[in-house]
Amino acid sequence: MRVRTATDIGLIIRDRRRDRGWDQQTLADRVGVSRLWIGEIENGKPRAQLDLVLRTLAALDLPVDIGVTTPGSGKSRSAELIRQALEQL
Repeated sequence: MRVRTATDIGLIIRDRRRDRGWDQQTLADRVGVSRLWIGEIENGKPRAQLDLVLRTLAALDLPVDIGVTTPGSGKSRSAELIRQALEQL
């Protein structure tokens, strides 16, 4: 799925959380944030702290794949570095 907005990310997080049978507090405890923060993210908070969003996605086993390419050469070096950094979260 392509993510284009904060609302898209929020819906994905909410759906995965519900699929796991977790309430917002359970996810908040796993991420180390408040239940209110989870609610805001699920509602598409546009200015969320990126590291917390990435931790939330990781807690839900949602992979992040950034498909940065340069014409004619496939994936760029920066895309590979980003992928490696995200794997360490």
